[in-house]
Amino acid sequence: MKPISLDNAVILDTETTGINDFAEIVEVSVMEAKSGKPLLDTLVMPVQLVPGEAMAIHGITNRMLLGASSFPIIYKQLAQVIKGRDVLIYNAAFDVRLIRQSLKRYGIDFLPFKTQCVMEWYAEFFGEWNEYHGNYKWQSLTNAAVQQSIDISDLKAHRAMADCEITRRLILAVNNQLGGKHD
Repeated sequence: MKPISLDNAVILDTETTGINDFAEIVEVSVMEAKSGKPLLDTLVMPVQLVPGEAMAIHGITNRMLLGASSFPIIYKQLAQVIKGRDVLIYNAAFDVRLIRQSLKRYGIDFLPFKTQCVMEWYAEFFGEWNEYHGNYKWQSLTNAAVQQSIDISDLKAHRAMADCEITRRLILAVNNQLGGKHD
């Protein structure tokens, strides 16, 4: 197993109205993987209201979204920030699906970009085998941080920029154990 290269990489995370086929993005953040510098951190106005179950997880209320831009406007900014970069995402399949779904509402085609799923990479590193699925068991991001003794007490999990930083700290910790450079 190889360390994740942070050269030319960014970390992306989203928060959403839910997990179903109609869910939309309500927050998107991108940070420089090496330095942790925020490159994009914004709320997004969805077409639908944010359900109570989603608010209970990320704390983003409908009132907070008043005045936020719609996803097509944010996606233009997002596309510029990630252009030509390796995009690291904890649970990449979910975030990419939600980006695609959010664009589809506006009739906009998704422009694919290169991603690496940090969750699947970490699952292999952690090594807990799932017999039923025949692969390594996925760990939640906060569980992964706890498993690696990463202090995240200064962050509010389930907000996009905080989750980017937790992902960054996890990559650094695992890269260090794998003998990879992490500066």
